[in-house]
Order: sequence, then C-alpha cells, then structure tokens
Amino acid sequence: MRSSISRHVFTNRQAFLLVCCLLFATFLATSSTTPSHQANASILAAPSPTAKTRAALPTATIAPPPVAEDGHYSNPDLGISLDYPNSWIAQPGEEETTLTYLVSPSDDPVVAVIFYSPMPTDSTTEDVAKQLRDEIVAEDTGVDNISDRAMKVKSGQEGWMSEFSSENPDGGPRHFVMLSAPFGGRLFSVVTFGSKSQIDDNRKAIRDMMSSVTLSSSGLYGIPRDQAFVLAGGESNNPRAYDPATGGGNNLIFSGLVMLNRKLEVVPDLAESWEISPDGIIYTFHLRKDARFHNGRQVTAQDVIYSWERAADPKLASDSVLTYLGDIRGINERNAGESEHISGLKAINDQTLQVTIDASKPYFLMKLTYGTSSIVNRENVESGPEWYRTPVGTGPYKLIRWEPLKMQLYERNDDFYSRPPAIRFVIIELFKGQGIRLYENDEVDITGVSLFDVERVRDPGEPLRKELVEGVSMCTDKVSFDLAQPPFDDLKVREAFSLAIDRQRYLDVVQRGIGVPAHGLYPPALPGYKHGQKSPDFDPALAKQRLSESRYGSADKLPPIIFTAGGFGSDTGAALSALVDMWRTTLGVNIEIENIEPDNYLDEIYAGRHGQLFFSGWCADYPDPENFADALFHSKAQQNEGHYSNPTLDALLEKARIERDVTKRIDMYQQAEQIIIADVPAIFLNHDLAFTLVKPRIKGYVFSPIDIPIERYLSIQK
Repeated sequence: MRSSISRHVFTNRQAFLLVCCLLFATFLATSSTTPSHQANASILAAPSPTAKTRAALPTATIAPPPVAEDGHYSNPDLGISLDYPNSWIAQPGEEETTLTYLVSPSDDPVVAVIFYSPMPTDSTTEDVAKQLRDEIVAEDTGVDNISDRAMKVKSGQEGWMSEFSSENPDGGPRHFVMLSAPFGGRLFSVVTFGSKSQIDDNRKAIRDMMSSVTLSSSGLYGIPRDQAFVLAGGESNNPRAYDPATGGGNNLIFSGLVMLNRKLEVVPDLAESWEISPDGIIYTFHLRKDARFHNGRQVTAQDVIYSWERAADPKLASDSVLTYLGDIRGINERNAGESEHISGLKAINDQTLQVTIDASKPYFLMKLTYGTSSIVNRENVESGPEWYRTPVGTGPYKLIRWEPLKMQLYERNDDFYSRPPAIRFVIIELFKGQGIRLYENDEVDITGVSLFDVERVRDPGEPLRKELVEGVSMCTDKVSFDLAQPPFDDLKVREAFSLAIDRQRYLDVVQRGIGVPAHGLYPPALPGYKHGQKSPDFDPALAKQRLSESRYGSADKLPPIIFTAGGFGSDTGAALSALVDMWRTTLGVNIEIENIEPDNYLDEIYAGRHGQLFFSGWCADYPDPENFADALFHSKAQQNEGHYSNPTLDALLEKARIERDVTKRIDMYQQAEQIIIADVPAIFLNHDLAFTLVKPRIKGYVFSPIDIPIERYLSIQK
C-alpha cells in the first residue's frame, strides 16, 4: 500500500514545484477583458471538420459536476466538501485523485491542493499522514517539523494536522500546513503551502478551511450511493447487440407480454391475463391498460404485432426470431419474405391480441419470456439507424445517460405499469476493471467471481465468504462440428475427435477443476437431465481406431481443419489451447486457429462464415429440454449452425413438441439426447457453476440459473 501513496505524492510533488507560477498566471489571465469560460465555450462550440454525424446519446445529469465556486467546494461523488475564502481562485485538478487547487490572490500566493489516496486498512491516520509529509519533502533540505496533532474535521472524523517547512532546491523555501482525514477507504488531504509570511497572513483562513472539511457518504455521478444499484459491464460496437430482435434486448428498458419470476414461473408482464383455447392453439392476451412506453404513449396490440413482424422481417436477419417466435402461424412466410404480415397475429382491439400457433405446445408461453419477444416503439425504431442509443421501451428503467467506455445510467420508470422497482437508479460502469476488485473497493454491488478467485472466496476464513451466492447454471459448454464441411461429414472422424478429449483434464486445466464434466446435452437442474448419463469417455486408443476406420484413414490425409473462435489476432485462450493440444497429442492432427472480433462472432457463425470447428455453448432461456434438443439439433432449427440432420430425431422432437403428458415428454427428450450423443454433432465439454458476490445492503437477490429481470425485485437497505 505504501507504493500507491508514494506514486500519488510523487505526482503531486511535481505539481507543487509548478503550481504557484502556473496558477498565478491563470489567475492573472482570468482578469482580462474576455472571461476564460467564454473563451473555452467558443472553442468547444467550434465543429470538428472530421467529426461524423451520429445519433445523440442521452446525457441527463442528476447533479452538477464537482465545482469550487463562491467559497465552497463540493464533490458528492466522493463525499467531501469544504469552505474557503471567497477571494481565492479555484482551478480543477489535472488528475482523477487531485480534486482541485485553490489560490490566494497575491503576487506571492498561498496554494491549497485537495486530493485523496487509498487508506491502508492496517495503518493509523497519524502514520499515513506522516508518511505523506515525508514524501512531500523527500527531495528537500532543511526540513523542520513544527507541529503534529490530532484534529477532528467538521463531520466528526478524526484527522491529523501537520505543519512543516523545507528548502526546495528548485523552488526555494516552502511552508506547509496539511490536514489528512480518512473516510470510506480513502485518505483525504488538504495541503496549503507558500512562503512563511503568506501562511502567517492567511493562518485564520487556512484554519477555518481545515475546520470546515466535511466527509459524508459518497455518491456516484451526483447520485447518493444508497439510491443506486451499481454493476460493472461493457459495451458493444455492434448495433445488433442492443436490438431486442437480434441481441436479446435489455430487460431494464424493454419488456414483453410475459416474464419469468424468481421461481422460473411464467407470470404476467405487459399482458395482465390470457386465455388458451381448449385445443391449445389460440392464445388471447389482454394488455394492461396502464402499460405505457417511456414517452407516455399507451402500449397496444398493434405495437406487439409491429414488434414481432419487424423481428421476422428478412431484412433484419434476426438469428433468434424463429427459435422463439417460430411456432406462430405465418411467421416462417414473413421471415422468408413471402408475406408482409404474420397471419397468426390479430388485434381484436387496442388491448386484446390473439395469437394462433401451429400446434398445441406446452412450452409456448415460456418462449415469449425471451428478449426477442420484447415490444419496441415504432416511432423510436424508425427514427434512424442508431435509434438504440436513445431507446424508448416499456421496461422498469429508462436509459437517461450514456458515456461511451465510461458509464450507462438508468433511472426508475415511475410510470411503470407494474410496481416500480424500489431502487431509483441503476449504473453500469463500463470497462472499469476487474469485477472482484471493484467489489472489494465497494465500487459495485454485485459481481461474478472468476475461476481464479473462487477458491479464495469459498475459504471459510475469507470475509467475502458470507457474501457469496453459488449455484448450478443451466449451461452446457460445447464445441460444434460443421457437418457440411469435410472431414466432419464423417461420423467416425467426429467420434475420434470426441474420444480424444479428456473432459476431466479439460475441467482441471481450463476451469481450475470447477464445474461438472458434460456427458450429455442437458445441464443439471434442467428437466430431463439424467444423472449417470454417459457419452463415450476419453479413450485415446479408440479415438485412433475410429480415425483409421474413417474414409480418410489417418491424420495426414485429413483436409486442413480450421477452428473459429472469438478473439483478436493470433491470441488463443486456455480452452482452445487445451483442445488443440489434445487433438494433436492423441490424433496427430494440426488445427488452424481463426479469430473473429468478438462483437461480430455470433453474426459470422450464423452467417456460415466459419471453419469446421467452433465454440457454441448454450444456456437455458427457459426451463424446458425443448430449449436444448429441439432449438439446437432439429434439422430446421435456426440455431443448428452445424448443419446436423437426423430424420429419426426430427420425428421424435416433433412428437415431443405436442405431448401434454409431462412424464412422456421428458422420456422423449431423454431419448432425443441419446440419439444426439450417438451422432456426435458436437463435443459436450462441461456444465458451469456460477459464483456471485452480493453486498449485504442489497436485499431481494436470489440466484437464478436463467436470466430474469432481477432488478425488479431488489432494494437497498439504508
């Protein structure tokens, strides 16, 4: 921790040598006939000749940025404020941790610097303050420590006051008065310096300034911390990631007719109720009369029809619309460009929608919980290609501010048709750093735990252990074969590649031993999962035999094989390296790696622009085995990117779709899994375990193996 303080102080020591002359020059400049803020405004207003026109981002500001004016400095994000003489000039700091400079109006000014640094948990304020003082005068001579004493700041925290003088080789004699006080894991310091005579002349002003220091609960972007749910995240350069029809949507902004609750039950959302015809084919949804878009317009049945017909528009090229809405009559014709409308959708009136599906299917409502079914605002979508930057949804939150590479700010939709969420703001910190480090610094409220940190947080002696929530996710990691490309059109080659993979070793090396080796398609906790299910185990001898039995006969007669992955340049992660090494060691096969920029990876996979091998893991969108077997391996499934086809499997899956007896359905899907395992259209690697840290102040969180709109259920304990 000492090195962090030293680095910060070293930077400020250089500022101390320059700040007197630089800030005094600034002070003189501000007294000219053209006010500096007007000059800066004119510069900022000048358009860049190379700037590209793009949609404006939402820029709402909850509170003004930290300012020092009229004798008062306040930074609500950090929770520090103080008063200073009205005649002093304030200038912002050049670095994040240097908050502001204050300069007295004199030819020989006094300068005050307000900054902060990490506060070591195992040190006293006195120790750290003295270390800070020693760093400031480390290169000086004639150092005289005049006084050191404890001092409480206005808000009651115990601080440390020091006064000292020194002779700087470059700057001459300097006299310092310094106050440091800890709060919220930080050490806040106010250092005043100048000539001895000027310090004496301004001693009362300095004393009053030090005494006015107030440290309180910090906020974020002007928002009190107890009103914001803060997460770490990222953003995409691919617009399709933000469109519900192509990227699954954002359940803060968008919503659909139904949703999954914390028990993974289908419950009303935009639709307050529905009826199903006796034959199970016609669904009549009754929309909430108080359901409105963020702009206040009422949601109607026509909005649902528009949203789903748009999702099925072949020009949009959605990779998921047939997976989740494909049971509706007429949607295939719409998606094929053969019709402008979906025949199975009918608006009875503004608040009543009739949906006709192609057969009675017990899982249909569950499919409507996925983001592809979300309702969008026509005026918003048709406002321009970058409509997603200012989305107008129906969800519990509105996106009110978006700073690329920095943050996204959502505010509660107080007109939300259901009960508005308890937490007023949601903040997504973009690319800010490693989740667990942010969590330990109290910068985020919830974070996933990487495999590298699981052992530590699971340790009974680790303080974070009591904040850990863990469970089995409904995910299966797998590698898909493209059966349309040789050599994987040959079953024997696929068997050889699968038998060459040591799943337990893969789990130990890549997953640090965390997870469950996958011996089938279905993950644990999914209905239809069969304990003890066995796919062929790792068997190097049998793998070589299967390759020899193929029409290629040996590794040297195989065509070049390309593995497509999401990445940059020639980078290969641990998972890909482990697989390639096993195939090389057991079969003597060399694999060429092709990386695709991650933002565009899925688009390229679904467009068929990939090698014969690629990663294609799958997590449940709803708790039904149809979401795995049928969605991924039916020959006409939109997600069947490996071109696998088996008429026997297709017939079984089509029969299971309409089977109403739960026991019979599950048995059918278990039979389907056995067929898939035998045909080896993919290598099932492992099922994941999920680890999440949740701050004790966040109430209402429950682990869910499927993505649900959890923010609707959360509150913050003040």
